[in-house]
Amino acid sequence: MSRIGRSPITLPTGVEVTITPGLVSVKGKLGTLSQKIDLDITVTKEDGHIVLTRPTDQKRHRSLHGLYRSLIANMIKGVNEGYKTEQELVGVGYRAANKGQMLELSLGYSHNINFELPKEIKVTTTSEKGSNPKIVLESADKQLLGLVAAKIRSLRKPEPYKGKGIKFTGEVLRRKAGKSAAKK
Repeated sequence: MSRIGRSPITLPTGVEVTITPGLVSVKGKLGTLSQKIDLDITVTKEDGHIVLTRPTDQKRHRSLHGLYRSLIANMIKGVNEGYKTEQELVGVGYRAANKGQMLELSLGYSHNINFELPKEIKVTTTSEKGSNPKIVLESADKQLLGLVAAKIRSLRKPEPYKGKGIKFTGEVLRRKAGKSAAKK
């Protein structure tokens, strides 16, 4: 049995859930999100909880049961509280600036990189003297936020010797020792 799929989702106050066959829409103070649901999985609203059930114990139904429960729970948390991701640019001369939804990155290449963000994501950049420049992304959609953060990180992944590149705040990198001195 799927332990994740069987647990009900508690609805916080101020969040409305609309359930139609094949689609679940969630509306809250931070926006509206919707997710297509496989027709085999049944979604019902009972006493301020969302409950998902599956028809059989087939492997496909078990995996979809837990998946859709997690996706709906993430949507409810997103429209109620929102999600936030912080990244920092480690390297000499690395800079980040934003003008609206356009993120301008200077990452040691011969040119600056202009990265246009989706309108659902709010971006802020900070550059304080003595610390690495930071990029803060906020959104109600966890999937979109993770996708955009991964795309930004892929522009200059942290390298294992000096750790230069774009990394998530708090990310622990595996470092390598580098060359060892020649023995005589």
